[in-house]
Amino acid sequence: VLFLQIVHILNMTSAKIVSFLLHPEESLHSFQIRIEFETGISTGNQELLLETGICLDPRKPASQCVIDGVRGWDSYMVYLFDKSKTVYDGPFASRSLSDCVNYIVQDSKIQLPIPQLRKVWAEAVHYVIGLKEDYSRLFQGQRAAMLSLLRYNANLIKMKNNMVSASQQLKAKLEFFHQSIRLDLERYSDQMAYGISSEKMLKAWKEMQEKASQCAQAEDIGYLDEQIMALHTEIVELQKSPYARRQGEVMESLEQRAIDLYKQLKSRPPDHAYSDSTDMVKIIVQTVQSQDRVLKELFGHLSKLLGCKQKIIDLLPKIEVALNNIKEADNSVMQMQGKRQREIWHLLKIACTQSSSRSLVSSSLEGTASTPAATWLPQSSSGNVPHPLSSMATPEDGENFVQVIEENMNYLELFSSILQEARQEQNSSMMVS
Repeated sequence: VLFLQIVHILNMTSAKIVSFLLHPEESLHSFQIRIEFETGISTGNQELLLETGICLDPRKPASQCVIDGVRGWDSYMVYLFDKSKTVYDGPFASRSLSDCVNYIVQDSKIQLPIPQLRKVWAEAVHYVIGLKEDYSRLFQGQRAAMLSLLRYNANLIKMKNNMVSASQQLKAKLEFFHQSIRLDLERYSDQMAYGISSEKMLKAWKEMQEKASQCAQAEDIGYLDEQIMALHTEIVELQKSPYARRQGEVMESLEQRAIDLYKQLKSRPPDHAYSDSTDMVKIIVQTVQSQDRVLKELFGHLSKLLGCKQKIIDLLPKIEVALNNIKEADNSVMQMQGKRQREIWHLLKIACTQSSSRSLVSSSLEGTASTPAATWLPQSSSGNVPHPLSSMATPEDGENFVQVIEENMNYLELFSSILQEARQEQNSSMMVS
């Protein structure tokens, strides 16, 4: 018996305690099936919280419900919430009166012998203490819900900070991209008249500019930021609320009054005297009324906590979607930037090729211009230039005539190669366009 593990589940929807005997190595899912049978809350809607606000891990066995060393194993509570409900209709009916206590409550002026009255008042004191303990347990359940909400809120703030950081980075990259492509289009327009032109590339750049403007929509997270800030303000107000703190001072004082009243009765000698229960019944009624009031406040505050928690649960997927959109837009901008830079380097390569071709043509023309002049207009020994016709080869001078023909053939071959390079340059321009 000493090695048995008992788990006490406080159902926050009904304010009732259900106790279970844990089987060795029982899984949490199997344990939840038994809870569903006892409480009517389906396993999918069950949320089991420890006093620290930590939700039970479904990957671990059910024995995680029992924590040794915190308090007695027979008094530790696990708090059950129904995730399908965010409004709890408390307060609930107080614990039932015993027959003896109910007897004096029905007629507080009835006279009873002191020995019998001691027994009745002892049960009355136990009832008053039980009302206070019921409230204490429910308050601990509310506190567990608050701690769970703060854990969810911490996760929400972390995701919100990641979202804001990613949005700011995307905004900076978009600004850089717009400035870069604007400058590229301006420079491209300036050199179109005398440089390289490509309608296909120009169209692609303008499409990139429009696509970047569409990507700017992903950085617009203002609506989510406003919802998160409003929710954060609401949570802070709930933390500051007086209902977030223990409200059982009145019940504790009534408990002490009941104990003192019983001690006074116990100190009386067991003679044949009689007495009524008017004072004790007043304490019972006041305690019941106080419990009704504090439980109404407690469950109203608890409903607000659960409402905020549900808002966080609804916001988390929206933040995930916003983060994915920002990442996709960021990747798209970086891909467009890389593509445009590769196209710029391709244009630079073509421009260098054309520049080399022009340099080759000009140098070839300069070389050929000097060679015919030396051939067709040779200088005389005296430095004077003879008549052009005097340098023509005569039939008698066969060797000079053959030399002139060979030089002219070389010139024609050079000119042919220049024409071929010009055609290649023209084909390159057509490929770019």
